[in-house]
Amino acid sequence: MKQQVALAAVTTTAATVMAVVALVRQYWKAKQDRQWGKCQRILRKFARDCSTPVPKLWQVANAMVSDMGASLSSSDEATSSLNMFVSYASPLPTGINEKGMYYGVNLRQTKILMVCGRLQGKNQPISDLYVDEVPIPSTVMIGTSQELYDYIAAELVKFLSAHPEKDDEASANDKKLGFTVSSGDDQSTAISGSNIKLKNFAADTTGVKDLITGMNRALEKHGLKLRVHALVDDIVGNLAGGRYYDKDCVAAITLGMGTNAAYVDTTQSAPRWHDSLPKKGEIVVCMEWGNFNTCHLPITQYDTSLDAASSNPGHRIFEKMISGMYLGEIVRRVLVRMAQEAALFGQNVPPKLLIPYLLRSPDMAAMHQDTSEDREVVHEKLKEIFGITNLTTMTRELVAEVCDIVTERGARLAGAGTVAIVKKLGRIANRRSVIIMEGGLYEHYRIFRNYLHSGVWEMLGNELSDNIVVEHSHGGAGTGPLFLAASPTPDS
Repeated sequence: MKQQVALAAVTTTAATVMAVVALVRQYWKAKQDRQWGKCQRILRKFARDCSTPVPKLWQVANAMVSDMGASLSSSDEATSSLNMFVSYASPLPTGINEKGMYYGVNLRQTKILMVCGRLQGKNQPISDLYVDEVPIPSTVMIGTSQELYDYIAAELVKFLSAHPEKDDEASANDKKLGFTVSSGDDQSTAISGSNIKLKNFAADTTGVKDLITGMNRALEKHGLKLRVHALVDDIVGNLAGGRYYDKDCVAAITLGMGTNAAYVDTTQSAPRWHDSLPKKGEIVVCMEWGNFNTCHLPITQYDTSLDAASSNPGHRIFEKMISGMYLGEIVRRVLVRMAQEAALFGQNVPPKLLIPYLLRSPDMAAMHQDTSEDREVVHEKLKEIFGITNLTTMTRELVAEVCDIVTERGARLAGAGTVAIVKKLGRIANRRSVIIMEGGLYEHYRIFRNYLHSGVWEMLGNELSDNIVVEHSHGGAGTGPLFLAASPTPDS
């Protein structure tokens, strides 16, 4: 009897334990379902807020066209989020008559890039291309401007000695030295109007004309016959390269860690500078389009918080939505909210997930473009960057979806900006226009590139889409100064 009672007690206890376990499992299953549902709601709202249907893209494009006109206007009453300026007022290469060995310099944050190559005219590609990147010593960076110019000239002496012109080219070459400046990710090196900012140098700001004068003085001092005629942003060099290869090239756009755009227009289109420009001819306008802003941009709460925490709140809004510097950070902020409010990565938020800008765009692109069945690259990247492990396939898919939403929005907005430039020039309906793209985001992020192209196509439709040709820049990275050296002088 006692054994039967004991057995019944054990059975009852086991049944009770099993019931409790079942209830606990049911509780946790219900909780996980609620949390997953919350993640899905956050994702869907984010997707809605980021959506860029064609009417929205045209609103953005038209707003940019309006701001472009206002920025070039001579009226003091015209207001614009853009602070455009005429960057270059000389003819660009034709691709026909440029022959011989040409030399250029690209000034970067802490380096100089020297480039030379032989052009053969008739739109032929560069031959004998040489590129040499030289770090700028700290002693030069804390020195005077003239010490910087002397250092560049001394390095050019070595470079030209290693890569000389042929005897029959020396007399034909006009001895122009192409000189461009690359803006850093933090705009530490940048040209703005008549001034150049050199944040990493002791002489942090100088006039463009002063730099040209000082650089030519250093070139003469070191026995070089080369002369700098213009100092421009490197995007103008990219545009010069585009024009060399195709006479219909009207604009160049940089889509990398930062972003900018420049386009070719006529002197009559820039009344604000008509006193300082030739009476007729082409000019290159640098847009600084990262500053563009309009109420039509699909800005989310994550963009707002990113902007508020940035070093320049309220500025460069367009750049913060489309450039490689910020895309990964937007993704991270969305994942943080999902982790905090819906336990996406477990009951505790991974500490590294809270570190701003830890997710870089190349890593985001790798996750987004992961085609493996179980999204193994997503798992590897999240483990490597944030220390997140044991992810379900559904969680990995969700992370990839967040990447897709951010990428699609950024690329399509860049496409709207591309269309805006062509519309400003009045070339959409009946003229072929080539836009060249430069930068790692466009070159290496295949899905971003495809979204940009499809956005332009959707805006223009079948009838007009062939009028805008978007393609990667020619010649290779850093060759822009070379093409500027090959461009004719205004009086030639």
